[in-house]
Amino acid sequence: MVSLFDILGPHMVGPSSSHTAGACRLGLLARAILGGTPERAVIQLHGSFAATGEGHGTQRAIVGGLAGLAPDDLRLRQAYDEGAAAGMEWSFETTELGDDAHPNTALFRVTRGGEEVELRGASLGGGRVEVSEIDGFPVSLGGDYHTLVLLAHDEPGTIAAVATVLAGHHINLATMRVDRTGRHQDALMTIEADEPVGEATLGAIRSFPWLRWARAIPKIS
Repeated sequence: MVSLFDILGPHMVGPSSSHTAGACRLGLLARAILGGTPERAVIQLHGSFAATGEGHGTQRAIVGGLAGLAPDDLRLRQAYDEGAAAGMEWSFETTELGDDAHPNTALFRVTRGGEEVELRGASLGGGRVEVSEIDGFPVSLGGDYHTLVLLAHDEPGTIAAVATVLAGHHINLATMRVDRTGRHQDALMTIEADEPVGEATLGAIRSFPWLRWARAIPKIS
């Protein structure tokens, strides 16, 4: 089924829902996963993003998203100034990911306060996006839900402990996915929820000794 939204596209600063609005949303997701505006960002563009992105404002939109600007924020037109004012440095490169990769794919390497995150995302059309990889782990994040992403040492009871905290804070789970490098090794958990994951909830989860890091990603759609 095709909706009117799919035909008209999202409320945005143009010119393209895929190359501008979607690119901005990818920047917003990368910023949220990192935990704030990056101090340094290296973005590699593949396919159509690389070939026509300059004319469609893709780079400017990504920088705007990394600086915290929404797709309909008129300041996107001055995104480079906003990024510089936020103390961010950035660079763009071209990459070739093969025919299996979505033509509007971007690879991010973002750093802040000594932390570094690498992620892969694509703009799917109509402003919709998907982050498909975080630090080598497969995920599927579109910004349509309030999301919790956490990396932990794989221990028995991990999922139950996190779910218990969320239930105790009246947060209803929509989806959950767990990927691990091996038994008793690293495990990445992505949880989409109907309610925001607040600081109290995040603090309770971060108190677990087996946790490496946890980040709450607000709904951006």
